[in-house]
Amino acid sequence: MDAEAVALVPAAGRGERLGDRDPKALVRVRGIPLVVHAVRGLLNAGCVRRVVVAAPLSHVDATRAVLADAGTGALVVPGGADRTDSVRLALRAALDESHDIQIVLVHDAARAFTPPEMIRAVVAAVAAGAPAVVPVLPVADTVKRVDAGEFVTGTVSRTDLRAAQTPQGFTLDVLCRACEAAAAGAGLTDRVGVPISTVPGHPAAMKVTTPFDLAVAEALLGAET
Repeated sequence: MDAEAVALVPAAGRGERLGDRDPKALVRVRGIPLVVHAVRGLLNAGCVRRVVVAAPLSHVDATRAVLADAGTGALVVPGGADRTDSVRLALRAALDESHDIQIVLVHDAARAFTPPEMIRAVVAAVAAGAPAVVPVLPVADTVKRVDAGEFVTGTVSRTDLRAAQTPQGFTLDVLCRACEAAAAGAGLTDRVGVPISTVPGHPAAMKVTTPFDLAVAEALLGAET
């Protein structure tokens, strides 16, 4: 693939739901931190030339150490108070390093096992002219609407519902505008101000958030070895 991207990994989230005192990105799957799995996956896709990780303020050195030990060459910077702020800080660091960035990916460290073909599909879509791209999956579960008392009031049609995954891809100017416009805690794709294209997601790009997710990830990796 001729098109190349810079990937930003906001990894400042806590691992409380995983039952771990360390940040989520440093939780290990088969002995390797999630952030290492995620960065390796991005680089192994063959279309990412640089990865910038925004780490928790209290674990910047630890994150640098595990990524350096893994030989990833990733740049690690202190993250912000929320995901959007971490993306902004990582983007600033990327731009300080290079002025020829055209395609930027934003990828969750918790989606550490995203298949390389999905990463390539996002980059290819941006390179082909899409200003913003999100990988998605159809919603499989039945979705119910409830009232304030948690009583069911109806069933939501799944026809036009999709579950969003990462990496999300942007042209540089669109991501810069989204970072400037985003309110604290708001999703970047809600603020881009341009049509957002989609590419097919993949079940392996699941977000590792709970102990159950962690067990699934362990089992998937075990099946590959």
